[in-house]
Order: sequence, then structure tokens, then C-alpha cells
Amino acid sequence: MIQNLHTHTSFCDGANTPEEMVQAAIALGMDSLGFSGHGPSSAPDDAAMDKDSVSAYREEVLRLKEKYAGQLEVFLGLERDFFWAPDGGGWDYVVGSVHYVEKDGVWLGVDYGREVFQENAARHYGGDCIAFAEDYYRLVGEVPERTGCQIVGHFDLITKFNEGDRLFDTTGPRYVKAALDALDRLAERDVVFEINTGAMSRGYRTAPYPAPWLLRAMHERNLPICITSDCHSRANLLYAFPQAEELAWNCGYRERMVLTGNGFAAQGLERPR
Repeated sequence: MIQNLHTHTSFCDGANTPEEMVQAAIALGMDSLGFSGHGPSSAPDDAAMDKDSVSAYREEVLRLKEKYAGQLEVFLGLERDFFWAPDGGGWDYVVGSVHYVEKDGVWLGVDYGREVFQENAARHYGGDCIAFAEDYYRLVGEVPERTGCQIVGHFDLITKFNEGDRLFDTTGPRYVKAALDALDRLAERDVVFEINTGAMSRGYRTAPYPAPWLLRAMHERNLPICITSDCHSRANLLYAFPQAEELAWNCGYRERMVLTGNGFAAQGLERPR
């Protein structure tokens, strides 16, 4: 089954309408497509939909679900931030993510630019990026309880601007402990972890989230995965999926999860060629 469950549209910060995304998915031969617009947020998030936008988004996706039945299975999902605001509920699935850390009464964006990240670390953590990461992972570990998600979004998003460890060392004991502590908390929950290629398509990373050592740690804990593109454009619906599948295989996985009308089901991975 060819599927993507992390999809953004012009209802939030995407470039294309939901129908343009559906038509592109059909042209690509996809079996199903899950929409996951950014839901309302308590933090000042320009990408988040407001109450009216959420209602219109829901109505449009449900219209497309009916219109394209038999050509493409469409799922109505939502990406719900840790600091989410009421969104009406009733979603086919929820992607739970952390985009902000609250510190000193200020919302600190995790993925809003390298300079913003550095400024936040300098101003609120005395330049200690690892302390920033520790606060981030404390929230990540609580994402399912906070958001009610079925999928944990981009587990190590804190590394978006850290290609080559240019800002902080992800091999040091403090960082490793923070990430693994979050992973161990999440391992107690019935959630799926995404291999997410979104930062690759936008030029921030050369490999998917999460880092290979984290993906191996997930496999060691028997945690299920899915593969998503976190696309904001129809051109990137299946961006770098072969690379993501190869990463999964090399880290020990032999199956991934796909969403069906009856919930998540395991699908075998093919050996990379």
C-alpha cells in the first residue's frame, strides 16, 4: 500500500488545496492519503488553523473522501501540537508533535529557523542548547497523554537545524539520555513513530527524522513505525520514501504500519536493492 499520513494544505501552511493533493496522489498511484493540517494552538503559531478554518478543512476533506471514493482512500487527520487548543475532535487519527517549549513565560519555537533557535538558546538557556533539548524531550515524552495521538510526529525535530551537529552534540550523554528517556516513556503507550522526510524536501536535512541511532533504539523496543513525507506541496507527497524505507531496513525493521479503515495494520518492507 502506498500511503502518506502527514500532509499539509493551503488550509494551514501548505502550498496546495486538498483537492490538488488528492489529484496528485491519484496520479502517483497512491492507495490512500491522510490529511493532517496543523490544528489550533495555544501558542502564537502562524501555521495553525483557527476554529473557522478547522471547520472548513473538515468539510472539504470529507467532501473529497466521498467524491474520490473508489479512486483513493482519504483519511481526515490532524497534527495536534502539545500546546493545542480545542479542535472539535472526531478525527480519523492525530499526529502529536512538539513545536514549542514554554520557558520564562515565553513560547520558544523549536523549528522556526536556525537563528531563532540559537537566539532562544542564548536568551533563555545561557547558550546551552542541550538544556533546550532536554526541555523539548520532556514534552515529547508526554505527547500521547497530552494530545491523544496515534502517531508521534518527527521525534527529534529539535535537530532540524543541527545537520552535522553544527549547533550541539547529539552523541553526548545528556542529549542521549534526554532522547532515550522520552522514548522509554513513549514505549509504554500504543503509538506509531513516523520516519519523516519533510526536512529533506525543504533542504534542512539530508536524512529523515529520526536519526539512525534513535531508529535502532525504537526497533530494540519493538516500537512500530510508519513512513511519511510531512509534505507542504503536492510535489513532495512521496519525497525520499525509498531512502526512508532503506533506513528502516538497515535499522532492523521488516515491516511498517499503514492506516486502514479498520485501524493500523502491518505491511512488510522490501529489502533495498
